[in-house]
Amino acid sequence: MGKVVSMQIQALAEQVQRNCHISDARHGSDYGLCTYLMKMREYYRWERGLAFTDVLDKDQVGNWLTEREQLWHSLDEAEFSDLQIGETAYDPFAVEEINQALNPWGYVYSGGLGSSGRPHFFLAELHEESLRNEGVLVAGRELARDLASPPAMNQGKLIFVRKESLRRMLWEKLESWRWSRADNALGRAFACYDFEHNLERALDQITMDELSLVLLHERGEKQVGELFGDAWNEMVLDLVFTPAELIVRAIRDHLADCLVTLPALHEMGRDSSVHFYIGNLTGMRKSIYPEMLDHYERWRERGDFSVFTQAAEVGRGRWQTLAEQVLALHKQQGSGAAQAIKALFDATEPAADPVCQRNG
Repeated sequence: MGKVVSMQIQALAEQVQRNCHISDARHGSDYGLCTYLMKMREYYRWERGLAFTDVLDKDQVGNWLTEREQLWHSLDEAEFSDLQIGETAYDPFAVEEINQALNPWGYVYSGGLGSSGRPHFFLAELHEESLRNEGVLVAGRELARDLASPPAMNQGKLIFVRKESLRRMLWEKLESWRWSRADNALGRAFACYDFEHNLERALDQITMDELSLVLLHERGEKQVGELFGDAWNEMVLDLVFTPAELIVRAIRDHLADCLVTLPALHEMGRDSSVHFYIGNLTGMRKSIYPEMLDHYERWRERGDFSVFTQAAEVGRGRWQTLAEQVLALHKQQGSGAAQAIKALFDATEPAADPVCQRNG
């Protein structure tokens, strides 16, 4: 890569990082104190280029934390800036156009809205060229990122998967699990790898294994997006910061998994991925689909991966029907649909699951 391109990438990384700081200034306080401090500690580790095995100096981290919060305070009223690439200025959310300019240089960029309408930005090296024609951009080493750094996102026609962010997320989950070493799904996933004797190698292995699982979910998300179009995103934006937002996101996630992820779990036949999938179900996803934990326990008892294909076959109709119902409520009531959607959820008792009946 030429010197001119390197200089442009360095300048672009600084522009993207500033937008990341603005997003963090607006949303850094969204976390509870313990989660916030853990994420900030790992943000410091990433920014300083430190290994997971490096011991962090508490005073240095504390000073950095104070400086970072002061920076965020100075950006409270700032607006996101356009990104200058060569002679062209791009809106930071013009993802397809920016990637058309960057991908030939071996870089990938993303700018979009995540949970609760939080903006996320990153700039990274393009890791997996072979998937580009499928609309999948796999990011490697990251040059700019925000505090949250979700490991995958759907944006328009593109799917972004962030290898480095997934690896860091797995490290954070491992660190949290080690506090109690609970006998749970996440702990069983970690037990499939030799974290006690070779941390870096184990992280590499689980990252590569679960990268495929993350991509499968995003492919399912993309199919759901094709089913419901812009109406779904408009509904989610109207429901931000309400319990209904968590409900509709969980419905969409379950439908996506029934379309793609669960059948793939059967095909892969990999124990660690089943444990990882169950261990990462959010509270709301478990709340509206408790039967999934029953399927998991049945699989643990019998080792029969076909239970996940059966669950997917039953679940597709269930979750699509619920998705259509919440969309209809939003179409009728707009932003006022939050209460009606929550009431629908509260009134909906899980139906008797044919998979449970069949295998009971």
